[in-house]
Amino acid sequence: MEITLKTPEDIEKMRIAGRLAAEVLEMIEPYVKAGTTTDELNQICHDYMVNVQHTIPAPLNYHGFPKSICTSVNHQVCHGIPGPKKLKNGDIINVDVTVIYEGFHGDTSKMFFVGKPSILAERLTQITQECLYLGIDQVKPGARLGDIGAVIQAHAEKNRFTIVREYCGHGIGRIFHEPPNVLHYGKPGTGDILQAGMIFTIEPMVNAGRRHVRLLPDEWTVVTQDHSLSAQWEHTVLVTETGYEVLTRRKEEIKFT
Repeated sequence: MEITLKTPEDIEKMRIAGRLAAEVLEMIEPYVKAGTTTDELNQICHDYMVNVQHTIPAPLNYHGFPKSICTSVNHQVCHGIPGPKKLKNGDIINVDVTVIYEGFHGDTSKMFFVGKPSILAERLTQITQECLYLGIDQVKPGARLGDIGAVIQAHAEKNRFTIVREYCGHGIGRIFHEPPNVLHYGKPGTGDILQAGMIFTIEPMVNAGRRHVRLLPDEWTVVTQDHSLSAQWEHTVLVTETGYEVLTRRKEEIKFT
């Protein structure tokens, strides 16, 4: 399967899908608090997507995934399945949302603090977001995918954190996951050349401890092998003629206005 360049009509639909995905994360924030279960967060997001936005929750039944969002808490790296466990003060949680609007996907995730986080959790979350932003800043026609991975890896490792290598960003459009793979490590000047019309996610997963991960028996939830904290942020990004456009920008992100 080859990388697809999106048409102007595709891009307009992707803008709407991206904005709707961002709105789900904005909507759910007040509910991310101690005593709430991740299953309750899932139900609130599901109802909002289906009944308010009239979008389709892309994760639901995707290769058998049983819920409408992913919720990854503390040492869970990604693809956490919402369940009955209650959030507690000090937890950090990634909420990963993908909506389908008129056949097009908008994919984004955000870290939330439950109450007051530890100094380590706060720093890890901040550095991971900085990794995402540094990666996005590399996006422009003529740049290479390796440029994105290299700056993300360098920033994480400079701060004594590690990059998860088993999972990566991906092309996106009518298909949830399509080429190219967007690695969060690598060397500048390597990989596919970026072209205007490409749309892909950048979604670094950064661990406080070692980079190694394992898959739980549910065959979805990925956790750190050493039980250290992990953080992730994700945006869907369009390569424009002159640089980039973040399609899943939230209102709070003045950086991209």
